[in-house]
Amino acid sequence: MEEQQRTRSHTVTTTASSFAENFSTTSSSFAYDREFLRTVPGLLIVAEIILGLLVWTLIAGTEYFRVPAFGWVMFVAVFYWVLTVFFLIIYITTTYTRIPQVPWTTVGLCFNGSAFILYLSAAVVDASSVSPEKDSHNFNSWAASSFFAFLVTICYAGNTYFSFIAWRSRTVQ
Repeated sequence: MEEQQRTRSHTVTTTASSFAENFSTTSSSFAYDREFLRTVPGLLIVAEIILGLLVWTLIAGTEYFRVPAFGWVMFVAVFYWVLTVFFLIIYITTTYTRIPQVPWTTVGLCFNGSAFILYLSAAVVDASSVSPEKDSHNFNSWAASSFFAFLVTICYAGNTYFSFIAWRSRTVQ
């Protein structure tokens, strides 16, 4: 009986240690590209995330549903904010190197180009929908969101340029 208990405890220990070895092997192969955040496209992505967050939180903190145009601005701001966070995670963790079947330069160009165009339309809609009201909180928030929407548009334009350069150099080779 004591031999069975010793065998079980040894088996459990072996299983636990092999699990720990597998876990440490798996987590050590997890890559993290710290240098990406020091590049111009990396800095632009961080700026897009911060400024995009300001755009939709400034609008969401008001009674934006009274002006239907702000629904479009909210959609564009939240949609591209979520996708930009997703792409930042992909770039930082170098996941794109593990999925070579995806043409990442083309995906980046399409993403940044569409973000630039739709954010430009949202920024124009945002700016044209701002009107003075009795409640100055809404006016100030909407005006600030319009300003930040144009800044995000500039950031996406910059990333579109860098994505185009990367895409073009990839297709030339």
